[in-house]
Amino acid sequence: MIKVLVSSCLLGEKVRYHGGDAHCPSVILDRWREEGRLVPACPETAAGLSVPRPPAEIVGGNGDAVLGRQALVSYSDGLDVTNAFLQGAQAALDTAIRHGARLAVLKDGSPSCGSSYIFDGTFRGQRDQGQGVTAALLARAGIRVFTERALDEAARYLETLEEGRG
Repeated sequence: MIKVLVSSCLLGEKVRYHGGDAHCPSVILDRWREEGRLVPACPETAAGLSVPRPPAEIVGGNGDAVLGRQALVSYSDGLDVTNAFLQGAQAALDTAIRHGARLAVLKDGSPSCGSSYIFDGTFRGQRDQGQGVTAALLARAGIRVFTERALDEAARYLETLEEGRG
């Protein structure tokens, strides 16, 4: 059975920077949970970051740039937390590989998990297109990443994988 890596916060775990979650009620996630497909992961807590913690944004690029050491991840107070975000991304990838996850549903907008947008590094709420660090690393490894708003698309992709067409 093909597994699905999923952001823990989307399943209601209180791991987000503000101490809350981003629970995503969904019949698709419920079905995958019942089937035993879901592999929860939070790259940031896996790297030892506290809950709560200051907000973080990628400064100077996107997740790919962080992976290439051309950008950094910073807390709003200026503390460089790039290494923790790289460690968390690697932990998420290791978890995905260990469980055989071939796709991931990640919290969009996050400097770790964003896959369609991230914030621009100014801490003013401005969005940029791009991926977070974990989403970029998973994509490099061939794991297809979906946002929580694309669960129907993720379910269709899973079907193609299960039918041997993906």
